[in-house]
Amino acid sequence: MKLLKFFLLFVAWTNFLVGSVNILEDVEVQKDELRLHFSGLLNKNSVHYFSLEKPYRKVFDIRNARLSSKDHQKNLKGLQNSSVRISQYQKDIVRLVIECNKPYACTAYQPMLSKKSYHIPLPKAAFVPTREKTGAAPKRTVRKHNTAPLEKEEKSFFGSMFEKKNTSASSGHEVVVIDAGHGGHDSGAIGGGKKEKDLVLQISKKLAKELQKHGYKVYLTRSTDRFLKLPERTKIADIKNAKVFVSIHANAAPNERSKNKLHGVETFFLQNTRDERSQRVAARENEAVLKGTDNLSKNVIVDSVLSGPKIVQSHKLAIDVQTKMLGNLRSRFGGVKDGGVRSAPFWVLVGASRPSILVEVGYISHPTERKQLFTSRYQDLIAKGIAEGIDRYLYNRKREIDL
Repeated sequence: MKLLKFFLLFVAWTNFLVGSVNILEDVEVQKDELRLHFSGLLNKNSVHYFSLEKPYRKVFDIRNARLSSKDHQKNLKGLQNSSVRISQYQKDIVRLVIECNKPYACTAYQPMLSKKSYHIPLPKAAFVPTREKTGAAPKRTVRKHNTAPLEKEEKSFFGSMFEKKNTSASSGHEVVVIDAGHGGHDSGAIGGGKKEKDLVLQISKKLAKELQKHGYKVYLTRSTDRFLKLPERTKIADIKNAKVFVSIHANAAPNERSKNKLHGVETFFLQNTRDERSQRVAARENEAVLKGTDNLSKNVIVDSVLSGPKIVQSHKLAIDVQTKMLGNLRSRFGGVKDGGVRSAPFWVLVGASRPSILVEVGYISHPTERKQLFTSRYQDLIAKGIAEGIDRYLYNRKREIDL
């Protein structure tokens, strides 16, 4: 029996050693995608993604991975208007760099039926693989992108508008509206002299720029310290035909006893709930925007919205945003708590007739988390995570519709 146990432990340890480093065995271009094939199961959380500019590049670092002896670069010849490079960046990190002329929406994913593969979309009508046998590239019409200025700021009733012109076939007409909570006389939660309204505006502006890198048109409900009534926050999403509406907020503990205990990030979608904590958070965020609204009007509106199809899609959006935001924060900061995806009757999510979520980026009442929240690096990671979550949701949504 002891020998059997020893043998099983030896086998398990051997498998662990072999499986700890994944081998990139093959790279191919199919259906406007780079398809990476590994020797073992790939944990998608081991892939770290970011963008660079001048020239525009998308970079994928795959941890615990090594290149096989094959010349992967030869499979990437013939890609027009771009270059793709694969290298052993570090001893256990494979780096893939896509350099292209313009930003584009790129949501890499792992196929459901192939956990040994990883697919990275290429810009449509920009990358054309060469046929190896004939050496001739298949003919394809390349769309000419709009050459108008990439960023435009416009003062309006809804605040500043950030717009980026069409940069890819998949995201050029997709709009995202970002709502920085509170503002003006409504400071939101206050902790250590810091105000929620200032924090969420900083993050919202960073999120707008991050989404622009992905090729989306972005509108902010406010770009300055001013208060907006509830209809003003949501009306712009319908006017601009936004794909999603995202409201940015910061949480706070209900009392002094819990301010050192409660921390973490969480994402909400619109739904009635019996959960006391979710009800408390919603009540605090709703207080300013609901002044002057009677209870009968509230109930009639909520009942009509909760029966609509946008709730299911909002839930999916919330899951993708929470997952990506948490992953980005944990890649650089330890101890970030996952508050999860929760439902609550947030009134700012009622008015927009499209998938809508409210992101609580952390607890401004928690001393340590508050300090992190007001650092540029932490805000960058939050913005990057939310943007990647939105990108992931819209990519999956498009696939659902196409199917």
